[in-house]
Amino acid sequence: PSSSASCLAPVRIDRFLFFVRLARSRTLAQAIVAEGRLRIDGRRVLKPSEEVRPGAVVALPLRGSVLVLRVLALPVRRGPAAEARACYE
Repeated sequence: PSSSASCLAPVRIDRFLFFVRLARSRTLAQAIVAEGRLRIDGRRVLKPSEEVRPGAVVALPLRGSVLVLRVLALPVRRGPAAEARACYE
């Protein structure tokens, strides 16, 4: 089985943040989205159910700075850190 579902189905932004280890839990990922400062392709995201696709640019506040990343692949699970890092740049 492959470690990413590259272009199959889009993934919810809260699941994406959790799977790529940018949030410790989906609840925390949903809280990040609820703050209203997360953006996908420059568009403000207000719902955790917003979908993210490969090629999208995600910008989010994290630890006092703004993290901007390009989605390369969509993870299908919360795997090891190396696997998570391969999903974005």
